[in-house]
Amino acid sequence: MKKHKILINAYFFYRTVTGIERFAPEIVRRLDEICHSDEIAVIIPSNVSYIPVYKNIQVIRYGRKIHNVFWQMLVVQFFLLTHREYTVFEFANTCLPLAPGIVFLHDLYCEFFPEDFKGLRNSLARIYNRWQYRLICKKAKKIITVSNFSRNQIAGKFGVKPENMPIINNSWEQFKNVIEDLSVFNEYPALKKREFYFSLGSLSKRKNIKWILEYARKNPDSIFAISGVSLATVKIEELNNKIPQNVLLLGYLEDSKVKALFINCKAFLYPSYYEGFGIPPLEALSCGAEIIISNAASLPEIFGNTAHYIDPYNTDVNLDQLLLEKVDKPDKLLAKYSYDESAKEVYELMKEYIS
Repeated sequence: MKKHKILINAYFFYRTVTGIERFAPEIVRRLDEICHSDEIAVIIPSNVSYIPVYKNIQVIRYGRKIHNVFWQMLVVQFFLLTHREYTVFEFANTCLPLAPGIVFLHDLYCEFFPEDFKGLRNSLARIYNRWQYRLICKKAKKIITVSNFSRNQIAGKFGVKPENMPIINNSWEQFKNVIEDLSVFNEYPALKKREFYFSLGSLSKRKNIKWILEYARKNPDSIFAISGVSLATVKIEELNNKIPQNVLLLGYLEDSKVKALFINCKAFLYPSYYEGFGIPPLEALSCGAEIIISNAASLPEIFGNTAHYIDPYNTDVNLDQLLLEKVDKPDKLLAKYSYDESAKEVYELMKEYIS
């Protein structure tokens, strides 16, 4: 009799790095330290440039890199149908119709913000993701989510019992060993230490860069630096218009430069109107930055009294005045969120499907 094992769909090694693509490799690296050999494998296209190396986790190179949807629905699903000893583990909102497994369902963005999905490509993306939400809630062996906010939305929309959805949090700890690279200030001389607001995240609509652009136009004496790249869908239309002179679009930056900006900004600004968790503000706090974040979705739940809050739909606020308000030190909050603890919780769930 074959031993039953876990197969992690490792698509995240070849996608643009956003929150999930940050979270998943950190968890897998820690799983490798605590699991036994022959319990867990990762499946990854054989032609990708980066192939991870693990001590206990087996790496299966299989098929070729194609569009992510086809990779999951065709390649990974075919592998599972021909290797019945595996239960698949999905880090991001995906359930295979013929081989459902354990799934992280981070949020229901496509369900609640139809107005963000204009045009054919965006509409198709929304249709696909809404289908996946329903498939996950109907067929997944286990649903994991990342906050009470997301769990309550999933339960309310699809009737999944909250007690059947464990919450496993994101974290910030990869920034511990990052060394700040101050050369970013030579590249962007307009950025003076402690005199600019910094924002980081994928340039998609829900990140609400529109708020920063509107505020910047009203406050031309303030400087704003935004790091991130556009995703294939739900792009920010306002970026096609004239950008205010006091806004710098930095594109993708390495963690070392991001850390330098975290440490030296006036505050980290995150006006996102929909988040299942929100990793960047946590990373900013770990680097000593004050954070100004939206009072929407999961953010108040996660960050409590350690943040200054804004209305994501109202730019009539004075950020400099807001920073004068007292907030709690982030020490307890940072101690609460740990990749090590999250990996242990993931492994305990996995062991139910390892025989």
